[in-house]
Amino acid sequence: MYYIGIDLGTSACKFLLVDGAGTVSRTVSRDYPLYFPQPGWSEQNPQDWWTACMSGIPQLLEGVDPAQVAGIGVGGQMHGLVALDDQGQVLRPAILWNDGRTAPQVDWLNHQVGREVLSRHTANIAFAGFTAPKLLWMAQNEPDLFARIHKILLPKDYLVYCLTGAYATDYSDASGTLLLDVEHKTWSREMLQLCHLREDQMPALHESWERVGALREDVAQALGLSPNTLVCAGAGDNAAAAVGTQTVGDGKCNISLGTSGTIFISSTQFRVDPNNALHAFAHADGGWHLMGCMLSAASCNAWWCDNILGTSDYAAQQAPISQDKLGRGHVYFLPYLMGERSPINDTDARGVFWGLTMDTTRADMTQAVLEGVAFAIRDSLEVARSLGLNIPRSGLCGGGSKSPLWRTILSNVLGIPLDTMATEQGPGYGAAILAMVCCGAFDRVQQAAQALVQVKNTVEPQPELVARYEAKYQKFRQIYPACRGLFATLAQD
Repeated sequence: MYYIGIDLGTSACKFLLVDGAGTVSRTVSRDYPLYFPQPGWSEQNPQDWWTACMSGIPQLLEGVDPAQVAGIGVGGQMHGLVALDDQGQVLRPAILWNDGRTAPQVDWLNHQVGREVLSRHTANIAFAGFTAPKLLWMAQNEPDLFARIHKILLPKDYLVYCLTGAYATDYSDASGTLLLDVEHKTWSREMLQLCHLREDQMPALHESWERVGALREDVAQALGLSPNTLVCAGAGDNAAAAVGTQTVGDGKCNISLGTSGTIFISSTQFRVDPNNALHAFAHADGGWHLMGCMLSAASCNAWWCDNILGTSDYAAQQAPISQDKLGRGHVYFLPYLMGERSPINDTDARGVFWGLTMDTTRADMTQAVLEGVAFAIRDSLEVARSLGLNIPRSGLCGGGSKSPLWRTILSNVLGIPLDTMATEQGPGYGAAILAMVCCGAFDRVQQAAQALVQVKNTVEPQPELVARYEAKYQKFRQIYPACRGLFATLAQD
């Protein structure tokens, strides 16, 4: 049998055809636009996601017997607001995870409602990317549209709705709305009331591997699939990627170096960071996880190369950076191009090069970008360590993980081995594994991940380089606090 895994990303939707042994037989990708209608805003048209499915899946299935495709799983970008009317039509463009317009609403939630109240009801505090502040923004700025909301979905849930007709979500994705009681896995009545919402406007809650429904007959015909094909609830992209890197069960860690950067620590027990610098979310394996998320990770390197240097040859820019230069140099980079979430929660933060001199080279600045992202990921790792968590190694995935230089930098900045997997397909592969569990090929997510996911290679930290990066990280930590007041002042201009 075959299974389809869908990775609904920020810049493209990727489709994977996976056989019962976990081998990826074919992949197809479809791009779509990202809109920035005002500074700090980030939106997409949900119809573009569905159009990508309608063309991508048939291409994925060319030459495949539709009866051999048992199930579909979707992993997708988290936190985005998709608002539907009573006809199932999209009311406005989706407001995405990296949208920063909700600073006033976040301030009201964290300081007027109060962080302690939010944490008690949801295990988290408000961040600009979360869904609840977006709904408050919509209520205040688009009241007529807000009044017409019939259902609220997250991005991957919109695809599930188009596939099955069901309004559904899973616990991992719902955790990032600030509307879920994460510990008890139920919608928080208190938070819904604060956001002027009713529970019937929310999608039904499921474990990630649970069946939502089968394909609608018209959709099955259009896609070239059997109407008996099952669709599971799926997962938020980070939870799905964690499944695809065997970050399941207790005490496992995975780092994703994608458009955003995340550090993901799985647990069989519910726990909360008392300072709420890390997110406390449900996991796609039925447990929970702590997660730190930075808004700009590999996208920092893309910005530097594409927009500033005018090249798409990233490897060529990294080639002059030899091993002896790592951990040395006086140039630093704050990677806050979209503001920042974990652990500083500052929508006013911005990207900064620090320490430029007349002898600074292009390679120095490229190295600073790669190191700055690694240092920012370590900021979240240090929060986890402060909770007494022992993290001896981690998986690594995402587009940035394809760079040998960046893997080396990150391993030595963190001081731990980093494993990359034989199948580097991120959320789409985890989504396919969830579909396998949904269809009965495995009993549990953990069993499936352990059977199917294999380590391809490991980068080991080097003691001398770890020491150099330790010294440089301690200097990096001083830059943001020195700039914080200035960021807030300049944001008022």
